[in-house]
Amino acid sequence: MSLKIVPDITRARIWDLALKGKRTDGRQLLEYRPIRITTGIIEKAEGSAEVSLGSTRVLVGVKVETGEPFPDTPDEGVLTVNAELVPLASPTFEPGPPNENAIELARTVDRGLREGKALDLEKLVIAPGKRVFVVFVDVYALDYDGNLVDASALASMAALMQARMRAYKVVGQEAIWEEGKIPLPIQHTPVAVSIGKLGNTLLVDPSLEEEQTLDARVTISVDEAGRICSVQKGPGCLLPSQVLEAVSITKDAASRVLQQLKEALPAA
Repeated sequence: MSLKIVPDITRARIWDLALKGKRTDGRQLLEYRPIRITTGIIEKAEGSAEVSLGSTRVLVGVKVETGEPFPDTPDEGVLTVNAELVPLASPTFEPGPPNENAIELARTVDRGLREGKALDLEKLVIAPGKRVFVVFVDVYALDYDGNLVDASALASMAALMQARMRAYKVVGQEAIWEEGKIPLPIQHTPVAVSIGKLGNTLLVDPSLEEEQTLDARVTISVDEAGRICSVQKGPGCLLPSQVLEAVSITKDAASRVLQQLKEALPAA
């Protein structure tokens, strides 16, 4: 993200607290900000969810249409993620086509869902190589106070789990709509955990103020079984030992996030 320059006194305060195992908002180093998950808030979408991570707020809508499969995966449906950094969310967000930050956000969320096999894409095929269902996941950043990735990934997963597409039957190479709604073929529930590095100190869920002082960052997606699905490293470097530590931190943090997701979607 395009960030303003942090005053030296603020940077020094954040780093000094981190060395003592503390943070400016009173959290522990490995503690998330309060997470709130609300689903089913966009009437016209097949699925939707709003996630608040502290003061960061993200809205996700899911739409399902029919289309052609990718040439290299003719026996799979299509999952595509788009992200928009709404200008009202931050003074640093500008109107216009998606910039590199929005594209990176979408790709990171997409990779976690795709490599985590959130959807069984083979069950979204109507006619192999000809016609499949295309699942669109649209991410909108509404308030930006750091760590859009985790909020966006969680909202995307919640929206997919809540989504209901129209029932259908296959006739020839087309889907004929029927009465009723059916859930998407959810296979796994990957979530993302972003970890920041301040010197030799690692912390979970960096706030905007902390993001502006980090010297490295990594986002790791894991599923409900603790399997690593994807890794996205930002600027900066991590020692091999710190990567292993980050993986351990991620698995523990993800289990708590998944529990909140489960409670928000008791019927999933």
